[in-house]
Amino acid sequence: MSRFFRAKDKNENASNNEETKYAADHRDFQVRDLYKKGINHMSNDKLSDAVRSFELALRLDPKFVEAWIKKGYAHFHLGDYSFAISSYDMALNIDPDNHEAWNLKGLAYYKMNNYSKAIECCTKALDKNPNDGMVWYNYACYLTLDGKVDEGMEALKRAIEIDISHAKKAVRDMDFENARAEEGFMRIIEVVVLESLRQGYDYVGKIVWATGMDKQDVEDAFLRLGMKGLVIIKQKKSLTGKEEYYELSRDISDKLGEVKRSGFMKSKEYSAPIQEIKDIIEILDKSIESIRNGDLSQTIETFDQLTSPTKHGNTMIEQFFDQHRDLRVYQVRLNDRGQEYLDSHKSELTSLLENIIEKVRNGPLSRTI
Repeated sequence: MSRFFRAKDKNENASNNEETKYAADHRDFQVRDLYKKGINHMSNDKLSDAVRSFELALRLDPKFVEAWIKKGYAHFHLGDYSFAISSYDMALNIDPDNHEAWNLKGLAYYKMNNYSKAIECCTKALDKNPNDGMVWYNYACYLTLDGKVDEGMEALKRAIEIDISHAKKAVRDMDFENARAEEGFMRIIEVVVLESLRQGYDYVGKIVWATGMDKQDVEDAFLRLGMKGLVIIKQKKSLTGKEEYYELSRDISDKLGEVKRSGFMKSKEYSAPIQEIKDIIEILDKSIESIRNGDLSQTIETFDQLTSPTKHGNTMIEQFFDQHRDLRVYQVRLNDRGQEYLDSHKSELTSLLENIIEKVRNGPLSRTI
């Protein structure tokens, strides 16, 4: 009889464990379902409904960081900035290193015109992730609005180094209004004009149309760039007389590359920077050698040079989009899995890099090297 009862106890324990697991799985399903409903409500601009869905999810799982963040974001768009900050604080109590929550909390303080608090939050976010260009851009806005213009320009410069598109955004952003007379901001306007010219927008009107900049700012930038020898002013006949257009000087064109357009809205062909393409090939050769030698740290370093937007990442995206994506995937796996992953994937990695080199040497880019 005693054996019978002991066997029964074991069966009951197994059954209880299964029930507990089922209940936990069911709860997780409900939490995820409510979270997805909240996301859908946000995408349909039903922000109050979104808040309710996130609150229901958080009743079931109070440690669901993403739900706290999204709840805060919904409050933010409703204009309930204090509630938004409270939600971000709840997320940060669970995950103090969440740089997204710090950044969004700073944005809420910015909307409340509390720039010193916004700056503190951005500093925290950048401590956690110093490579987020959007956070650097926000940081630049807050510093400038708080009267720290020089520091704001340094932060904006960092944002632009990570992603050139921040320069185009900055020249239209009223948050930088009190920095427009600063030399640092004038240089940023020049960067946008040069980038626009590189992309084939060779008339003042085209650049105004493409960037949304003020016409006078563009003309003043061209004047300064001309005096520096970075652009050349040219003229050509039109039905209404002579029209001025601009070209990059030969030296700057070789350094930056440029787009040749057959018309205002027609096809374009990108000419990559000659020296940069040579540098990329050198890095590719070095990377292949490090992979064959099983040198993990050297391989990760060369991959970083090829993918980082502050190094050769932007050109890699423009010239080798698919290969750049694969490089990023391999880079993450190398960082996560280390030497074992490198040793077991040598052939795949070298094949990818050799494919890029072959594309350069046999394609249209071969004319530049």
